Amino acid sequence: MLKLDQVSKIYQRGEATIAGLDRVTLDVATGDFCAFVGPSGCGKSTLLNLIAGLDRPSAGEIVLDGQSTARFTSNDWTRIRRESIGIVFQAFHLVPGLSAEENVAFPLLLRGDGRKAVQSRVEETLALVDMTHRRRHRPSELSGGEQQRVAIARAIVHQPKLILADEPTGNLDSHHGADIIELLRTLMRRFHQTVLLATHSIAAAEAADYVWTMKDGQLLTRTAREPLPIGQ
Repeated sequence: MLKLDQVSKIYQRGEATIAGLDRVTLDVATGDFCAFVGPSGCGKSTLLNLIAGLDRPSAGEIVLDGQSTARFTSNDWTRIRRESIGIVFQAFHLVPGLSAEENVAFPLLLRGDGRKAVQSRVEETLALVDMTHRRRHRPSELSGGEQQRVAIARAIVHQPKLILADEPTGNLDSHHGADIIELLRTLMRRFHQTVLLATHSIAAAEAADYVWTMKDGQLLTRTAREPLPIGQ
């Protein structure tokens, strides 16, 4: 599903050179739930941004679904994100003036899907995240957990193969955070999607099939685990 070969990301800060990611090699199979843990600045978000095509590596190669992304243009990445990648952010990034169902519909409308097909898919997806009853509410009328459920619905409405979740529980209390991780795991199992989770939360990481510990832009240790029930 996903391979990284010696991928690095170098940033220039004045005269200083900062390694956001340092020679990362990674192989993720279809259907894996993989978590990345580590302190702020360790490279977790940089890694997900590179995989999503929101940033470009300074060196190395990223292969998605058997296809090298080395020559991808901005348009290529836009197409890939609309077809194959769903992104869940810590800050939700919902459009304030749109209702829940309009936020979820937005990526489908952007790629030109017909309104009848969009309506059907949005209804189905909101039901999956248990937000049908709040479909006409704007983000300001929703709790943090509800906003994140809508954000997940928006990320999966186009049925992506790969879900990238960057600190999805960071703005939530432990109870609602556990609900969100359980939802991601349930959706992943139902649709056989691949999930990459960047998190500070050890409890959230426990839901993954395996966990990479990161430090200074490098992958240090990989720990495989039997996913635990949320809350244990």
